[in-house]
Amino acid sequence: MAQLTALDAQFLHFETATNIANIAGLAILDGDLNRADLQALLERRLPYVPALRRKLAPVPFGLDHPYWMHEDDLDLDYHVREIGLPPPGDDRQLADQVSRLHARRLDRGRPLWEIYLIHGLYGGRMGLYTKIHHAAVDGIGGADVLAALLDISPTPAPPPAEEPSRDAPPPGAAEMVARGLARLAGNPALALRFAARAVPHLDEIPVVSWIPGSHVVSSLARRLAGAGQAPELPALPAPRTPFSGPVSAHRRFAFVSLPLEEVKRVRKAFGVTVNDVVMAVCAGALRAWLAAHGGVPHQPLVAGVPFSLRAAGVEGPGNQVAIMTAPLAVHVEDPVARLYHVRHAMQRIKDRFSLSPARWLREFSESMPAALMGLAARSAFSLVGQTAPPINVAVSNVPGPQFPLYVCGARLLTHYPVSVITDVSGGVNITAFSYDGSLDIGVVTDRKMVPDAWELAADLRAALDELLHAEATLPH
Repeated sequence: MAQLTALDAQFLHFETATNIANIAGLAILDGDLNRADLQALLERRLPYVPALRRKLAPVPFGLDHPYWMHEDDLDLDYHVREIGLPPPGDDRQLADQVSRLHARRLDRGRPLWEIYLIHGLYGGRMGLYTKIHHAAVDGIGGADVLAALLDISPTPAPPPAEEPSRDAPPPGAAEMVARGLARLAGNPALALRFAARAVPHLDEIPVVSWIPGSHVVSSLARRLAGAGQAPELPALPAPRTPFSGPVSAHRRFAFVSLPLEEVKRVRKAFGVTVNDVVMAVCAGALRAWLAAHGGVPHQPLVAGVPFSLRAAGVEGPGNQVAIMTAPLAVHVEDPVARLYHVRHAMQRIKDRFSLSPARWLREFSESMPAALMGLAARSAFSLVGQTAPPINVAVSNVPGPQFPLYVCGARLLTHYPVSVITDVSGGVNITAFSYDGSLDIGVVTDRKMVPDAWELAADLRAALDELLHAEATLPH
């Protein structure tokens, strides 16, 4: 019997006509994949991928978080679709199609995923767009779902020898209500426990960390708790930008691939990490875009950077993710100085996170009564998004395999993440995925705020070129 965690449910509750919680990926394949073959592959492998064979079982009156229930009659003709691009079938047409697909909400009466085969891409290629709801998986879980379609050779591997597991059915309506009432009775205690645990982490929580004295209080609480002195985090009130505030219902998507070898050349030359280079490239691109659209602020942007709690030893089903905020030094003109600014900020955040993983988002979700969570989440998103958005942009870097992968014999050439933008996180999301010698970057924007996402994608290439030029001028 599997029930959504409070954090999983948050991704359901904050959805509106404009805030959409789909996470997705666009794979470019060498060859024209056959829909029947893909459905046959899924038929063999779906029993081993729980996230793709579950649908929601709501609790009466919304008294508790929904349960997951096994879908016995999975309609692959519904979940696996195919469309075609008109000639010439170029990358912009492909991205426009993905933009439209990504803005559509998933049907909550079915398992929360869809796959689109996109034919007609020039050069004998095709697109494979895979979409799943954030309530079902986090970034790591989403990678596991994608892995169910992939093989390390052109010949698909046979399914595992062991029998697939099967979730126990959810409880009946009466038991759901009883469990929900029991959880409701325990919520005040959970809220008090969250409040006590949150005090040492006030400087990690967006908006709260801006309150005068919050850093002093959290530091004192950590010392009193015997936790020692943790690295201080910068106070980051987010400057207003053209992509701050409530998002519309429409998306723009663009993508770019950067040679991973070039990223590593910069990493080695300046003694930083690959992630530092990725963050600095994003900062450089955003600086260039802001310079062309209203001006560069005199302070860093605030980036929302997701961290997997699984890496910190937190296990369990559903979303195990935390959000940390990091400064992006768009106000620094010199690309090398910008890189070192990013490196210093990210190191402080990593040091802090290694000592005290940021679990506040999950614990805050657990402290809220399930019956009020939907209204509270939507109201909070609307209020914060319109008054004081804590984040300007979401940036993420996901390491992937450095060898070729295949889908039904077709080689995976590139894989671009297609992620989430919200009222709170701003109208731009830049997510990178490293695969087989390439850094594949997907850029999602709000159509009204950043009408041409391709401009920002080109700025990413230019920002890496800036760093490569600086590397070339170093004495060797």
